[in-house]
Amino acid sequence: GHGVVPSTECSVGELLDLGYVMAGDTVTATVKIRNTSSLTLPFSVQLESLSPTRDRDRQKIPSFLTSSLQRTEIVGTQNYNGFSVFSVSPTEGKIEAGTSQDFVVTFSPDHESRYYSDHLKVLLFGRQIAHEIHLKGAARNHPMFVEGGVPLDVPVESLAVTSPVAPQKALEGGKTFFPESEKISIMSLLLLLEYVEGSAEPARAEITVGAIQSPLLAAKKAVEFSLDSDPELQRAGFELDGPKGALDRGQLKRIGVSWVPPADLQTSDPPLVSALLTVKGDITESYRVLLMARVVSAP
Repeated sequence: GHGVVPSTECSVGELLDLGYVMAGDTVTATVKIRNTSSLTLPFSVQLESLSPTRDRDRQKIPSFLTSSLQRTEIVGTQNYNGFSVFSVSPTEGKIEAGTSQDFVVTFSPDHESRYYSDHLKVLLFGRQIAHEIHLKGAARNHPMFVEGGVPLDVPVESLAVTSPVAPQKALEGGKTFFPESEKISIMSLLLLLEYVEGSAEPARAEITVGAIQSPLLAAKKAVEFSLDSDPELQRAGFELDGPKGALDRGQLKRIGVSWVPPADLQTSDPPLVSALLTVKGDITESYRVLLMARVVSAP
């Protein structure tokens, strides 16, 4: 007889990021797997969130407490409604020699979270792992998002009920109300810039501001953003690139930050200054951007 090694090629790598969507919306992505061997390959698909041992595996200390390298759990935030956040179709079948099979991955978050994730395995003959893909996505209640910097939160969902800080307007009788278009939530971002000693290039970091494209959004009002440049930033050696702008649905823009140590820098007291990033969509969000810089030795 002849021994034949089953071989396949996948159209994506180890990560499939479905990006930001509106909570309650559904998006799909297609993963194509091609059978490059000379025999028919029976396949099956497994999601880690549907593993029969998942409850047992969850009885352990979260990875963000035991390892500084892993920020996201293999199975992250799950839907409140009990249905899977990610689903894949088809779940089993056969790929004939020389042909391809399309797998449709669906992302359907039902509430706001940045930490939706799952792990997809494609098995051949019911036991041989052909491909492993980490699935990732995020959902928002509002049509804009901000990314970048050093994470200041933990990658798990809190059970605490929180509400955004909002300006209050007084009515007659002492009552207050919160206009939806004026609600403000305040969050913090930390940008760490490391300048290599003796380098001709400044240290660089960036913030990404995005506007979500969704059929749930009827109006096409632009998302506006502005990062205030305080004179203290310039005195500390920071420069901003593209601090203001507007976005249409589906667009991304980056705010660049660069730093060169000023001549009077005290290495024992690295600069730490803050700037206010304002993002306006259906609500106004404010981000306190902390800029921390330091000089490091060349490797």
